[in-house]
Amino acid sequence: MTDLSLFQPLALGGLKLRNLIALPPLTCSRSSQPGNVPNDLMATYYTQRATAGFMVTEGTQIEPRGQGYAWTPGIHSEAQVEGWRKVTEAVHAQGGVIFCQLWHVGRVSHTSLQPNNQPPVAPSAIRASAVKVFIETGPETGALADPSEPVELTTPQVRELVEFYHLAAINAKKAGFDGVELHCANGYLVNQFISEHTNQRTDEYGGSLDNRLRFLREVCEATIRVFGGERVGVRFAPLFESTDEERVYLGLVEQDPHQTYVQAAKMLDELGIGYLSIAEADWDNSPDLPVSFREALREAFSAPIMYSGRYTEAKAQDILAKGYGDLFGFGRTFIANPDLPHRLRNGLALNPVDAATLYGGGEQGYVDYPFSKL
Repeated sequence: MTDLSLFQPLALGGLKLRNLIALPPLTCSRSSQPGNVPNDLMATYYTQRATAGFMVTEGTQIEPRGQGYAWTPGIHSEAQVEGWRKVTEAVHAQGGVIFCQLWHVGRVSHTSLQPNNQPPVAPSAIRASAVKVFIETGPETGALADPSEPVELTTPQVRELVEFYHLAAINAKKAGFDGVELHCANGYLVNQFISEHTNQRTDEYGGSLDNRLRFLREVCEATIRVFGGERVGVRFAPLFESTDEERVYLGLVEQDPHQTYVQAAKMLDELGIGYLSIAEADWDNSPDLPVSFREALREAFSAPIMYSGRYTEAKAQDILAKGYGDLFGFGRTFIANPDLPHRLRNGLALNPVDAATLYGGGEQGYVDYPFSKL
């Protein structure tokens, strides 16, 4: 029998999570076309994993310009809201808790994914490099492509985007979600505003770190108006170094990432945000987060902190025992093991993940992984 420390309950946003094992946001590109609509297959996927203490959906675009990959779901149309309602009702019937991750990719997109084949939008007109997007090339077929050059948002357009987040939160509530998570990581829109590398604006949204955090603050305030602060989470991917140029875009390595993200965490704490989600680097030989950063984050942020990124049961227990984190996301491991909490509780073997079926397609590699018979 394994250590049961991951099976203690946790209070989050007035909710009682039954364990500390989370399904983090994982792009799977299975929405129905046309319209990027959540479907019955997606409802099955999330329901299978509802024994998690906490689940966050895959990134869900808040408006049509927010899409950077083919077949990812949105939450800006009535059909999408109805599709997500099937998911939340099925998860709640199993006693699960599920938040919707609100996503806008900003510059990490392609004209073929944008309304009327227009350029993507971004804080500044700087093309994304060292990253690919996934575009549809035919029915159920696609290919990787370089992102298109973006256009810089005007100040009124930035404020309009804040309202899009507000409307997406309203739609998430209509769809029955327990709360929302703001995707502010991986080089996407909010991260682009925060980063000194992608934000060269001269208005109130650019320049100083306080100004670069302004968009994040306003988006948080807009979603808090819908769910209350305790039901809103924020996801960051702070990188402190990267020896792999292909991975730099994931967190946009700042000149002083410690100051950037600790200051951001303090701001979120003042706003009463319900939890902070930290996506750690997850490629081979990736650097660990500095202990000094984990300690500073814990001091700056008083609500639960969730960590994910190639976590094993042992690593989660170690971070929990040291007091740095409260909730732990198991990504690909949870894709391959829909009954992951049961397997961890009983020390059972884990299914390996099939990397070839992670994105797009149908049931294979999505809802057909076997449950343990023990």
